[in-house]
Amino acid sequence: MKSDRLPRLYLVTPKVGEAATLSGARVNLGEAVRAAGIAAVLLRLNETDERTMIELAKQIARPVQEAGAALIIDGRPDIVARAGADGAHLAGIEALAAALPRLKPNYIAGAGVLHSRHDAMVAGESGADYVMFGEPDRAGLRPSLAAVVERVAWWAEIFEIPCVGYAGEPDEIGPLAAAGADFVAIGAALFDDPRGLAAAAAEAGVRLTEPAA
Repeated sequence: MKSDRLPRLYLVTPKVGEAATLSGARVNLGEAVRAAGIAAVLLRLNETDERTMIELAKQIARPVQEAGAALIIDGRPDIVARAGADGAHLAGIEALAAALPRLKPNYIAGAGVLHSRHDAMVAGESGADYVMFGEPDRAGLRPSLAAVVERVAWWAEIFEIPCVGYAGEPDEIGPLAAAGADFVAIGAALFDDPRGLAAAAAEAGVRLTEPAA
């Protein structure tokens, strides 16, 4: 069984094409990480030439890591080391298997897009450092909250490998925390908040301390 420690937030960025997108007055990653004790930031990069992506990730990594969070790059394990990032998030067990030799033992390998319990177990047995449930697909569609809560609760009851529950809205953070998620991922709902990312993240962090609310 896992410990009773509270889960932490895992912040998912929008697609990013320039560092200024995440360093302005309203959207500042370093401030958000500190405001909510965010554990990790999943950086989603616009596809462009490799050199540009590496340089962009480097610029974003510094404030994130200095604030105490890990920077995870979405889907590009090949640039993790050169970008100074902490790991990669892989979509599906095939992508995970292909990336593990490059990432281990020095970098985090996370697994998402796990369509079944079997896929999740294979990812865990293969060496994933965490599994994620409930993230949107390419069309932006997600499983129901009830389905994600069920999957998180099943995993948390049986396995020691951390799991991430993906919250589409702040109201979903509490149920996922109560179900046993080690981390709760959230993205657009915080970045789109008119109060600014740091304020939205701080409020989201409070929801983790009140999982039954």
